[in-house]
Amino acid sequence: MQLVVARIGRAHGIKGEVTVEVRTDEPELRLGPGAVLATEPAERGPLAIETGRVHSGRLLLRFENVRDRTAAEALRNTLLIAEVDPAELPEDPEEFYDHQLIDLDVVLADGTEIGRITEISHLPSQDLFIVERPDGSEVMIPFVEEIVAEIDLEEQRAVVTPPPGLIDESEAVVASARDADGADGDGAEGDGDEGAADEAERTGTPEKGDA
Repeated sequence: MQLVVARIGRAHGIKGEVTVEVRTDEPELRLGPGAVLATEPAERGPLAIETGRVHSGRLLLRFENVRDRTAAEALRNTLLIAEVDPAELPEDPEEFYDHQLIDLDVVLADGTEIGRITEISHLPSQDLFIVERPDGSEVMIPFVEEIVAEIDLEEQRAVVTPPPGLIDESEAVVASARDADGADGDGAEGDGDEGAADEAERTGTPEKGDA
């Protein structure tokens, strides 16, 4: 099967290098020198990777027969597509290919349905599940251990434990209101101290700490 593994960005320098938005968990395998990739649009490929390096946190690639900035810029926004065996699995059991995650049902720990994964967004800092809810709206869920508790491929579901406000914005409002109530409570304790001072004035009893 074919999987999108990267999107070409802008040209870098004058010798044909391009920046790349990585869309695979295994860039060293899918985007290494010697790899030949199909493209979308198809007429821009196939492209054979000649060299690759990381610069300022971004992957830079140079393709065979792309030797100057003009040729590199012409490839901008091209999708790079790898042919992957559907039965192939990542070596790390905690990692998954995008095609394994697409269409998984997303549920809370109690079984409450959230929606269905329609896309995986690979960002520099983390991956995001793009989840379509039953009403057609979308929610983005970070693919991190603190939030995604379980990926069950047999049951075709992802179990999530989202913080308040991630799935339901009203929960964030409630949490914020609780914080505000807590702040008012602290102020009430301060009023109690003022009441003690007033009582001291009425009775002539010195406050704590007075000489």
